[in-house]
Amino acid sequence: MLDWQIIIHYFPFMLEGAWLTLQISVISVLLGLVFGLAAALCKLSHNKFLSGFASFYIWLIRSTPLLVQLFIIYFGLPQLGIDLGPMLSGILGLSLNAGAYNAETIRGGIISVHAGQLEAARSLGMSFGLAMRRIILPQALRIIIPPLGNNFIILIKDTSLVSTITVIELTMTAQRLIGSTYKPFEMYLMAAVLYAVLTSSAALLLKTFEKRFALERR
Repeated sequence: MLDWQIIIHYFPFMLEGAWLTLQISVISVLLGLVFGLAAALCKLSHNKFLSGFASFYIWLIRSTPLLVQLFIIYFGLPQLGIDLGPMLSGILGLSLNAGAYNAETIRGGIISVHAGQLEAARSLGMSFGLAMRRIILPQALRIIIPPLGNNFIILIKDTSLVSTITVIELTMTAQRLIGSTYKPFEMYLMAAVLYAVLTSSAALLLKTFEKRFALERR
């Protein structure tokens, strides 16, 4: 039997945790896009150092668990004299992890655009960067929006892992309230509902972008 009084009383506290989860998600999504785009372009570059560095970064991140990456940044880096604190460590870990997955998604979208278009743009005198920005990336964007959206939704759910490095986001808020109320079902149920609201809102927003680009393509 649900204790509705407990749910009503502690719901504002859970909303505070959800607000912090949303902030972490938005910042990590934006940084993950920047890292992903940079890694994708480096991997496609003819420069062997850049290509090799991007390949190593993508391989390393995709081959190790996100939780271990967070522990290395939060617990490991202070041993080397770099103490970022829980919030910055969490955002950096999530962004680097998302960046590796976004890189492969973006790279796939770019190489799906016919190579002749880049050659034609270069023959017209465009630099590589200008051709990418005006010719290749707008076309690739239409292809990569759905898989990128999937990456974003996974990232929102993965923010729960930063609770393990003491960031008081939604999951950590629920755990703390359980310690004082002894009501794990109600607290985790509220957390699940709020995560569902966040991910569903993100999915709806991405669907709107997808439809908009689809209309512009007609």
